[in-house]
Amino acid sequence: MYGVYELQNFHLKIRDLELGIFEENGFRIYRRGDLKKVVVAESGRVVVNPVEPVNLPKNITRFLLIEFDKPMVVEPKSNGKISLTFPIEIAVILAGKKSFEVLDVFSFVEPKYTLYGDPKNGVVCRYWRSEIFEEEEDYVKGRLEVEISNSSSEWVEVEKLVFDVYGMKIYYGESVVAFAEVRILSEKVAETEFVDRRIGKKSLELYTARKIPMVGKKFVMEWGF
Repeated sequence: MYGVYELQNFHLKIRDLELGIFEENGFRIYRRGDLKKVVVAESGRVVVNPVEPVNLPKNITRFLLIEFDKPMVVEPKSNGKISLTFPIEIAVILAGKKSFEVLDVFSFVEPKYTLYGDPKNGVVCRYWRSEIFEEEEDYVKGRLEVEISNSSSEWVEVEKLVFDVYGMKIYYGESVVAFAEVRILSEKVAETEFVDRRIGKKSLELYTARKIPMVGKKFVMEWGF
C-alpha cells in the first residue's frame, strides 16, 4: 500500500478506509471519508508513506514519549537491545519535480498527549504506551528497535523514553520500522536519538516536505525516565 502512485490513477483502500483522487464535474478531487480537496494539477505523483507520529490532530509538538507497560532494569556498564512500538501516522503527499505538498495525514490511532517534566519547564509530548518486544500491527503501530547503553556505575530503572521525532527515519516494506539509541548517563539523566539504519524503503519526512528546519536530533531526559 505504501509507495508512489501516478496522480491520475490514485485510489486505495486501507483497512475499511477508501481514499483517492477522483474526477467530479471536471475537477480532480482528493477524497478520504468526509474530507475533500480540489487538486489543480495535470501531472505529478502521489507519495503515501508512514511519517513521524506528531502531526495529529495538528502540529502540537516534536517530541514522542513512549511509556513501558512494565519497568525495565538496566545493569551498570552494559549494553543491550529492546524492541518497542510507535503509533503510525500516514501521509498523502503531492510530489512534483522539485517540490512537495502535504495533502493529508491520517491515522487509525487516536492521538494522546502528555507533559514530560515540570509544568513550567517541561515539554509536551505525543504519548504512546508500548510493551517491550511487542509485535507491530499493519497501519496501526510500527516497530522501534532501540539500543541502550548504561555508562553509569548504578543499576537504573527505566519506565519511559522521550525522543525528538525530527530526527526520525522510518522505513517500510514487510513492516514499518525505525531505530534509536539511548545512552544512560546517570540515575536521572539519559540522552536519546533516532538513528539511520537503512532497511527497506525510506519514508519522506514531513519536516523535510514542509521545509521545517531541523535544529537537533538528540533529546536529553533530565527529569528522569
